[in-house]
Amino acid sequence: MRVVIVGGTSGIGLATAVRLAAGGAEVVVTGRSRERVQAALKQLGDQASGQAVDACDTDAMRALFAGLGAIDHLVVTVTRRGGGGPLSTLTRDGLLDAVEGKLAPHLLTAQAALDVLAPEGSITFVTAASAGAPFPGIAALAAVNGAIEAAVPGLAVELAPIRVNAVSPGVIDTEWWSEAGDAARAAFFEAAAASSPAGRVGTPDDVAAAIEYAVRNTFVTGTVLTVDGGGRLKK
Repeated sequence: MRVVIVGGTSGIGLATAVRLAAGGAEVVVTGRSRERVQAALKQLGDQASGQAVDACDTDAMRALFAGLGAIDHLVVTVTRRGGGGPLSTLTRDGLLDAVEGKLAPHLLTAQAALDVLAPEGSITFVTAASAGAPFPGIAALAAVNGAIEAAVPGLAVELAPIRVNAVSPGVIDTEWWSEAGDAARAAFFEAAAASSPAGRVGTPDDVAAAIEYAVRNTFVTGTVLTVDGGGRLKK
């Protein structure tokens, strides 16, 4: 089994690569930073390879897949920091940046892989629980993640027998939150854990386990798997 993980050099993507490689899969990881690609490969061992490529560069992604040849599964974990804030301060450029940083590379990466993706294979997107969260200040994030999730059922039918799913994480302890600063990040995680039925924030491996399930279970398609510790529920 050969799996390409776009955005596989850190956080959820790297945790997924570790899981799949441990289960015998050949993994190919990509990321924008050559240094991070090399660091990930040292952790993953002989069953992995990787390339530095920007998922927002459609031509580069097409060249990547053309060079890789046949693959069995595609996992897209690409995201971009920012995009939060109230509607009153949302700018056109900010909204387009959110679209170009996540929605466009998710769908266009899937498109680029179609010629080399096995008919019995799968595509798994990684969205975010903001798609359905009733919180203020996340309209742009919700719109982008919700758009990817909305595309899943239609793509599952359009691309069948290729399976198409998404995994929607809640609050996960990754570098995505690093811009908030250590103190603000710790306070937010503490509040999120207190309000979650699971009693904690998530780890990258929590999400990677769901991605592995979506990749390996051949009877799962057109589905969005929520991995949020019950965060969408009121405790």
